[in-house]
Amino acid sequence: MLKHWVQIAGVAALAMAFGAQAQAPIKIGSVLSVTGPAAFLGDPEIKTLQLYIGKINGEGGVLGRKIELVSYDDGSDANKANGFTKRLIEEDKVDLIVGGTTTGSTMAMVPLVEKAEIPFISLAGAVVIVEPTKKWVFKTPHTDRMAAEKVYEDMKKRGFSKIALLAENSGFGQSGKKESHGVAAKHGIQIIADETYGPKDADVTTQLTKIKNTPGVQALLVFGFGQGPAVVTKNYGQLAMKLPIYQSHGVASEEYIKLSGKAANGVRLPAAALLVANVLPKNDPQKPVVMGYSKAYRDRFKSEVSTFGGHAYDGLMIAVNAIKRAGSTDKAKVRDAIEQTKGFVGTGGVVNMSPNDHMGLDLSAFRMLEIRNGGWTLAK
Repeated sequence: MLKHWVQIAGVAALAMAFGAQAQAPIKIGSVLSVTGPAAFLGDPEIKTLQLYIGKINGEGGVLGRKIELVSYDDGSDANKANGFTKRLIEEDKVDLIVGGTTTGSTMAMVPLVEKAEIPFISLAGAVVIVEPTKKWVFKTPHTDRMAAEKVYEDMKKRGFSKIALLAENSGFGQSGKKESHGVAAKHGIQIIADETYGPKDADVTTQLTKIKNTPGVQALLVFGFGQGPAVVTKNYGQLAMKLPIYQSHGVASEEYIKLSGKAANGVRLPAAALLVANVLPKNDPQKPVVMGYSKAYRDRFKSEVSTFGGHAYDGLMIAVNAIKRAGSTDKAKVRDAIEQTKGFVGTGGVVNMSPNDHMGLDLSAFRMLEIRNGGWTLAK
């Protein structure tokens, strides 16, 4: 009889242990640039993760488990991103990571996640994040190479072939500079003026004056993110420059327009459909997704959406869908499921990943936008 009760107690204890395990939260780690020069990227990213994890938990969670977000602010500092990633892996024991905001932070995180073999979905732009392909690393935003190609396509349509390039000396800016040079000849573009600026520079008129005085320049491409491109745009306006000006997808935020003021009118850039959700055709497959995200974000935070928050939405949903398909949080199974993502309609485009493509977007995912009257419009 005693042996019988011991067996029953043992089974009950085992059942309780399994029950506790089943109820343990799924831990999603995140390192984002909520403060510092990249804050207007990181702020909507953290808000988006909090918003949608709250929604998912309110609907019962994933695999019957709630999601716990463990997030740190790296202050736009890559060294801090490295330290926080180590903490997420070793102390917090997260199941996967969504974010790095910037290319610099992401590349500081990559060696740690690769060594720990933990799935990592970056929210940063540079092509170096996914080329060459890294087994455990994925990303949601369009690449800097794609941005350069989309801009060059538009330049050629407008008859521009000789341009100036002004790139930030950040990881994103320098990768963008490299890619802009790399695909220029393919599109019949000559870069005849080439300048750089710092992300914290308060004035870029020296570089812009050199560009203004370069004979033959037909258009200007600026490659950077955060506040720097807004400083460039304001200085551009102050110098009364008449060159058509293009920015990269690193400025796809209402904050850029606010910081740039009237000088932003006429700026063209490649960006996700999210910024022009209301003018998309009814049959556009992204329309329901971007309209839904826009409404949810505006209702909650009483502010305009940015593509950066959209990148976080896409990263979270790709991760959640992968966990569902894997049927567990086993890291190898989740990694495989992320890599097998097909036909996912996100704010950035329709995602089709493969073992050789850990982003899954093509050039059609970009829309060419123009800022008019302080707002986003589809470029014509």
